[in-house]
Amino acid sequence: MSSVLLLAPLLAEAEAAPRRISKPTGSAGAQGTDGLLARFRWMAEYVPAFRVPGAHIHILTSPEEFYQTMKARIKTAKRRVVMASLYLGTGPLEQDLVDCMEEALRRSQEDSHAPDLKVSVLLDYTRGSRGEINSRTMLLPLLQRFTSQMRVSLYHTPDLRGLLRLLVPQRFNETIGVQHIKVYLFDDSIIISGANLSDSYFTNRQDRYVLLDNCGELADFFSDLVGAVGDVSLQLQPDDSVTMLDGMVHPYKGNRDDFSASARKRIMEVVNSARTQQRLLSQSEDSEDEGTGDREEGEEDTWVFPLVQMKPLGIQVDEQVTQHLLTGAGADTTVFLTSGYFNLTRAYMGLVLGAGASYRILTASPEVNGFFGAKGVAGAIPAAYIHIARQFYNEVCQLGQQERVHLHEYHRPQWTFHAKGLWYYLQGQSRPCLTLIGSPNFGYRSVHRDLEAQIAIVTANQDLQAQLQEEQELLYQRSTEVSSSTFERPDRHVKLWVKLVTPLIKNFF
Repeated sequence: MSSVLLLAPLLAEAEAAPRRISKPTGSAGAQGTDGLLARFRWMAEYVPAFRVPGAHIHILTSPEEFYQTMKARIKTAKRRVVMASLYLGTGPLEQDLVDCMEEALRRSQEDSHAPDLKVSVLLDYTRGSRGEINSRTMLLPLLQRFTSQMRVSLYHTPDLRGLLRLLVPQRFNETIGVQHIKVYLFDDSIIISGANLSDSYFTNRQDRYVLLDNCGELADFFSDLVGAVGDVSLQLQPDDSVTMLDGMVHPYKGNRDDFSASARKRIMEVVNSARTQQRLLSQSEDSEDEGTGDREEGEEDTWVFPLVQMKPLGIQVDEQVTQHLLTGAGADTTVFLTSGYFNLTRAYMGLVLGAGASYRILTASPEVNGFFGAKGVAGAIPAAYIHIARQFYNEVCQLGQQERVHLHEYHRPQWTFHAKGLWYYLQGQSRPCLTLIGSPNFGYRSVHRDLEAQIAIVTANQDLQAQLQEEQELLYQRSTEVSSSTFERPDRHVKLWVKLVTPLIKNFF
């Protein structure tokens, strides 16, 4: 059993995924804005629906572009910088990022145009506190120098408590559940990603990143969402101690149900308030347009739906929307789906295997898994994902679905793979009209253990569709299709003990 406990936490950071390249052909945006909105309007029953000009949305394609964009935006922020991530690394690149925050805060004190700049950072408590030098020690100097302008919140899962909290080693405690949202916000612009604030994510770890520029209402929503999670989290103090805000239930000292109920109430206030506000705004704009027939061209060609999943707090919005989306993916649809940690839940797997849509699933090959070549138990993690992928592939073959469901492996020397999300192509269209992008991996952890957020972008904007198509193709071009012979290769051999242990621990990653 000790092997199980050791392997489970490590698997929380592994990788894997699938794909296929043939796509329907035809003109992009064939349905137009009205047709697309009619098809996906049901999402507004679950979450706020934000109208955004497609020209304001930009797909970033590389870790370097992600990193440089963040640094530039932090330096020029006037009112707010909001950063939500699993953790902040401790190397020179991460220090440069912290230095950008310091520069912005220092400038705000000297500049009459930006005297009210606030910096808010939300990280996971367990991951952010690991080791003597950690995320907390990286941020403490800022907190000490700019106490009134700086907030650092450390979310602690309510499921890690009591004897479990005492017994699980520091390296492994994050398998129980973490703050996994990746939102980087600068005034009225936001980057939504699956990437953490760590050097590999800035250099050679492939992820996805979307910049939504000058989208004030959406930025307000994510600022409020991160703030709400921050409110129910531990607050880092200048002396490196942590406290809870007055009136908040402690996540592991307080009653488990009381914490979850109060946290859910606080977070859903943000979601429901924005949903009501956007619905009223949309109705008002529609009635005005009917009267004047005057809406700026391109103003309503794209909709953004924020999806939140926090099962430990009783919030299952992303899960519900994703299941509905996959359920509605019929024979007229091609779905390109990728995951940094390919471990579909049984519900998602059933929808993929039972639906009519064509699926191209992209997963990491073993050599681009973040644990490839690691010593000890960690070295078995890529093998566990090989085993999961083979089981999935065998099920596809047993059901005779090989022509409809294709599994691919990503390859890139000296890189690792962490991209996740999907692209949704309607029949006859050569470009996707919808994408999901953010932190979820479509696996058990994402659905049941962690705090997650992503956005669904529905667009008739042809330039944005072209960006999404290019993003998808760049990822899939570095892949090869999996066949039965793939798993017969010597480098795909999985030891018996890994096969035996994987079913016991797969719910931890």
